[in-house]
Amino acid sequence: MASLRKTELGDLDAVFGLYRNVAGRPGGLARLETEIDKDFVRRFLRRAIDSGVAFVAVSDDGDIDGEIHAVSPGIFCFSHVLTDLTIAVHPAAQSRGLGRQLFETFMREIMESRPDIDRVELIARESNARALLFYESLGFVREGEFRRRIRNVDGSLESDIPMAWIRHA
Repeated sequence: MASLRKTELGDLDAVFGLYRNVAGRPGGLARLETEIDKDFVRRFLRRAIDSGVAFVAVSDDGDIDGEIHAVSPGIFCFSHVLTDLTIAVHPAAQSRGLGRQLFETFMREIMESRPDIDRVELIARESNARALLFYESLGFVREGEFRRRIRNVDGSLESDIPMAWIRHA
């Protein structure tokens, strides 16, 4: 199993490569591979390190096989929230428990070290039934539907499903 550690800015190149790889697969990420550049990755890493929670999974050979992060919206009324939760697992490392390991470490960090956080938000596309069930198994609850929000590469439209974990439900 991979070792997990908090994300560092020095992980930029490896996380960039991971995101490009995952985005290149159908349904891998919301962004297309061509929409991911180093500035985008640098921005979300900086925000997650400064105000959110972020972890990487490092393989025995030193490669980053997975990353998870969520960020603070940065304003007082949402100071108890982490949002834009994103997880990326290298296709070769999928279906081996790495996503669960990343998520459980991420949530444990919130429970043990972030008492200021009462809510964690994510959004998943409706066609990703496996992910929706996975998030529910981690305590996330479906909170509605953004109808016809996602445009797929083939031009079809589908719904986004907002989900949240709430500490004091």
